[in-house]
Amino acid sequence: MSDSSVDAKRDVPESEAEWRERLDDESYHVLREQGTEARFSGEYVDHFEDGKYRCKGCGEVLFDAETKFDHGCGWPSFYAADEGKIEKREDHSHGMHRIEVVCANCESHLGHVFDDGPAPTGKRFCINSVSLEFDDEE
Repeated sequence: MSDSSVDAKRDVPESEAEWRERLDDESYHVLREQGTEARFSGEYVDHFEDGKYRCKGCGEVLFDAETKFDHGCGWPSFYAADEGKIEKREDHSHGMHRIEVVCANCESHLGHVFDDGPAPTGKRFCINSVSLEFDDEE
């Protein structure tokens, strides 16, 4: 484990009260209660700058801007994730079968992954903007 991963592990809140203190209401709803932000409302839907996208819950780097694409679905879409930094889980909520994507470090809900993305992976990681923070490469 790299030093940054160790630091991120230490930075995970230990109680729901700490999570509520760290996150605004919408981010808490998405990251901790598996909510979803409204389509086309997120800060990163039309954001296409070079950099890295981090988990808003713990700061772990999850996505590289090079893998972001415009799917038109209303949420930021990526064709690849740092597979060691995310976990995929079965999700049967809302009468659907989907694959939920969570941060492997802090277990925060990020969004879902679908099989309708572009090459080279064919995947579309459909991620809530409020679950992310962006770091440019400067």
